[in-house]
Amino acid sequence: MKINKTVKKGLWAVVITGVLFFAILIFHIITAKPAVYESPNLQVSRIDFQENIDSAYAKKICSDLRSIKGLTTDSIIVKRNVVVYFHNNKITNSKKVFDELMSKGDYDAQRYILPAGLANKEVCPVDQNSYSYKLSKKINQFFN
Repeated sequence: MKINKTVKKGLWAVVITGVLFFAILIFHIITAKPAVYESPNLQVSRIDFQENIDSAYAKKICSDLRSIKGLTTDSIIVKRNVVVYFHNNKITNSKKVFDELMSKGDYDAQRYILPAGLANKEVCPVDQNSYSYKLSKKINQFFN
């Protein structure tokens, strides 16, 4: 069975392109370095608002929060009358942020404080004794 020369050339082009992309992927995996996060200093906090938050009100809250020193500006989430934000706990804490926000505007809100029963609970949803977790950890350590 004879295959047309154009089809052969097309198949070779597809194979060569696939091998090239695979080589680029392997090169990237070997040379890429993982991102370094300041995770020991990053903390998440929450403020519960009593009134409904519309888009204009959310923008005002976000601009007031962004002006507070120690908050990461791109990590403010406003949903269902709750504002969740991330802050550097070396610079500020949730009480200072809440007090400063209340001084910037007339907000009807309260700071969320984690109940004592939940404070010591592990929050990672991944079973750290599972085979898939251990395998992914080994692969991650190999490439890093």
